[in-house]
Amino acid sequence: MNRIALTGLALAVVMAAGGAGYWAGHRGLPVPGPREWRGGEGTRAAGAPAATGAVIYYQDPDGKPLYSAEPRQTEDGRAYRAVRASQDISFDEPATAQAAKANGERKLLYYRNPMGLPDTSLVPKKDSMGMDYLPIYAGGDDDGNSVKVSPSKLQRTGVRSEPAERRVLSRPVRASGTIQLDERRITVVATRSDAFIDHVENVTTGDQVRKGQPLLRFYSPEIAAASAQYLSSLGVQGARQRLENLNVPAEVIAEIERSRKVTTSIVWAAPRDGVVIERNVVDGMKAAPGDVLFRLADVSTVWALVDVTERDLPMIAVGQTVTVHARGFIGRSFTGQVAVIYPQVNRQTRTTRVRVELANPEGILRPDMYVDAEIATGSQAPAITVPMSAVIDSGTRQVVIIDKGEGRFEPRPVKLGQRNADFVEVRDGVAEGDQVVIAANFLIDAESNLKAALQGLTAAGNAK
Repeated sequence: MNRIALTGLALAVVMAAGGAGYWAGHRGLPVPGPREWRGGEGTRAAGAPAATGAVIYYQDPDGKPLYSAEPRQTEDGRAYRAVRASQDISFDEPATAQAAKANGERKLLYYRNPMGLPDTSLVPKKDSMGMDYLPIYAGGDDDGNSVKVSPSKLQRTGVRSEPAERRVLSRPVRASGTIQLDERRITVVATRSDAFIDHVENVTTGDQVRKGQPLLRFYSPEIAAASAQYLSSLGVQGARQRLENLNVPAEVIAEIERSRKVTTSIVWAAPRDGVVIERNVVDGMKAAPGDVLFRLADVSTVWALVDVTERDLPMIAVGQTVTVHARGFIGRSFTGQVAVIYPQVNRQTRTTRVRVELANPEGILRPDMYVDAEIATGSQAPAITVPMSAVIDSGTRQVVIIDKGEGRFEPRPVKLGQRNADFVEVRDGVAEGDQVVIAANFLIDAESNLKAALQGLTAAGNAK
């Protein structure tokens, strides 16, 4: 961008920020109107100081934001207005005004380019547009690291600051999945010998049963033979062991010992509390060894199997708190913890399955029910944080603006860590309690670039 374009851009920024009134107040000049600009260099308003200095650019005679480096005319034949050095707009005080403020105790360091370019000089000079280079003093407001903004400009731009604080950052990772039974809480009822079913209790699929509740009654020739052998040799460990190997309940063996009779009908009870999820037995049928007669499931604890994307997987850890929302129960949530992160990635969906254990005392979470999960990731240790709006991210570096008070601001590079929707952790560059700009910070950053306040630009200028 050439100098004329930069000056035009500066003019556009000032007009947008404060309008013509800001121009007049900042430069001490009258506000020109379209009728005052007529041909050539135009005519001055009554009482306005005469323009001095070289012509640095030409502007549309009606005051429109149209500029030219050379003389030109509008479409209707009117000449552009010549703008001289004394009429040009500047974000800084003139060099003479700054020098008037200096006293014998202030040491002049160097002069810098008035347009914020990385160009400095040890002696006074002008740029190609005739603008004076700006003096930089040791211990002054413009120390190369900070920029000072007038109170009126702060008020117009709406700059706001707030302190960096320690917070616990928790960024929820969202995933969807289904409810499944806890594999460790499923029990199968089966015999280890041939059995003839005499009677099945009034228990059907979906019924809730209690441990010890009768399920069926059957006759087994092999169990009857083992019972007779046991009675003929009471006290012999081998005979009792055979009954136990046939999975005869302890209470049945105790009844054989008490009654001294061979049992021909055995009552089989539920081995645990749970819900009947499968029934494969009816009266009069013959069951072979190992046949599943009943399948019971304890649903007081269930699993939520959710699929987490590869991008979010590094943030997931066992033990993290998970909030689960069942789509069938709007407005209600269930809390659990990450129990297992499965070791494989699905090739098609590029997701990894995560198991969440949930308490289900009411039994309302049912297998294959769809759920949405929010996994609370991040450390529980408080970290120094700033609002997301405080960070200016160029893609290669991140900067925050530190409010040093009295209109002085310092751009400061930072290293960022974890973040959530509102705040981001600052691992280096900001201390707890530092005031950071959270609104209109990009305008201050632009001002700091215009004033060459960043250390890198200052160092480059000194090297010259």
